[in-house]
Amino acid sequence: MPRKSGNVESRIDYTVILPVFFLLLIGLVSIYIAVTHDYPDRATSLVIQQGLWMFVGIGFAFVVMFFNTRFLWRITPYLYGLGLALMVLPLLFYSQSLVGLTGAKNWVAIGSQTLFQPSEFMKIAYILLLSFQIIRFQEKHKEATLRTDFLFILQLLATTLPVLFLLFLQKDLGTSLVFVVIFLGMVLLSGISWKVILPTVITAVVLTGGFMLIFISEGGKGFLHNSLGISTYQLNRISAWLDPFENAQTTTYQQAQSLIAVGSGGLWGQGFNVTNLMVPVRESDMIFTVIAEDFGFAGGLLVISLYLLLIYRMIRITIQSNNRFYTFISTGFIMMILFHVFENIGAATGILPLTGIPLPFISQGGSSIISNLIGVGLVLSMSYQNSLVKERLQERRYRRRRFIIEKSKENEEA
Repeated sequence: MPRKSGNVESRIDYTVILPVFFLLLIGLVSIYIAVTHDYPDRATSLVIQQGLWMFVGIGFAFVVMFFNTRFLWRITPYLYGLGLALMVLPLLFYSQSLVGLTGAKNWVAIGSQTLFQPSEFMKIAYILLLSFQIIRFQEKHKEATLRTDFLFILQLLATTLPVLFLLFLQKDLGTSLVFVVIFLGMVLLSGISWKVILPTVITAVVLTGGFMLIFISEGGKGFLHNSLGISTYQLNRISAWLDPFENAQTTTYQQAQSLIAVGSGGLWGQGFNVTNLMVPVRESDMIFTVIAEDFGFAGGLLVISLYLLLIYRMIRITIQSNNRFYTFISTGFIMMILFHVFENIGAATGILPLTGIPLPFISQGGSSIISNLIGVGLVLSMSYQNSLVKERLQERRYRRRRFIIEKSKENEEA
């Protein structure tokens, strides 16, 4: 009797889906708590809206899960081109009130109605194209030299700089950092020489140190604003990070309230839907303050543990895959998730300056949720293809055994 092939359900990696499901659930609960206190009149509609975005994202993830390597390879350049075109839209269609509030033109809006944030979708397209370019370059240059390493970096920069330039025009520094981290992570995994990496790291440290020295010096903020064009809004965020309680009622209000909220949660939190402090935009960028205040250190630890479990499973799937294209895609997505988590929680707890980066799967926002779930779909696709390969190998072994048995029977009968 022939062996039956596995079905679709048996090829789905539920160890990836499970932590994502709980993170989405925690996000929905946290958003409910935030909006019932901050926007009581719109609480129901906002929670339903977030739920709908989650379902849309899950739908995209399910479809992407069936993409194979060949199809992803073909569509990658087109996705990157589409992403760049979409990133121009916020410069043309934006909300004046939102720009006044955040200092950035990173949302496409018509009138006062915000629609979507193109840079969130660009992250996935960017990861795909960098993976595409790395594979093509390594296939063309079998032997790595210092010259080929520099050519390699230049080629990847040619992909990266247009994205960073558009983000510069949008004045979205936080998202720019995400792309830089993805770039660095994927370049490191590509096996580039330490002779290129070391000078780059030293230069970055020197530039960062120099920037901070200028910032804290007398008249330094004015110099950075007038000479380098850094906005007052971004300079205030750095000031809030260095001393969140210096102007706790004005420019550093958000950071100060965030630290108080996180600290007030204690070990177990103040309880479900108990909020004693006002933290601006806590339903999105500052969602971790809701978790810490209501569910305490234990709640925060649970969230971090779920992220670590998800990343661990993504790494395991990547190791099991014998596909370099998927390996680089997974690396880019892992770097993206890690940086988002580290920066968002770090900003809420005062370790890092605020950058407006959302907490993956938890913060309110359709663009972020859908983009992250598409990334999960790519990881599930990798696992799905791994399962298909295993099934084909098992099928071949089965047929080979059957062939040997039948041949041996024929020989005996002869």
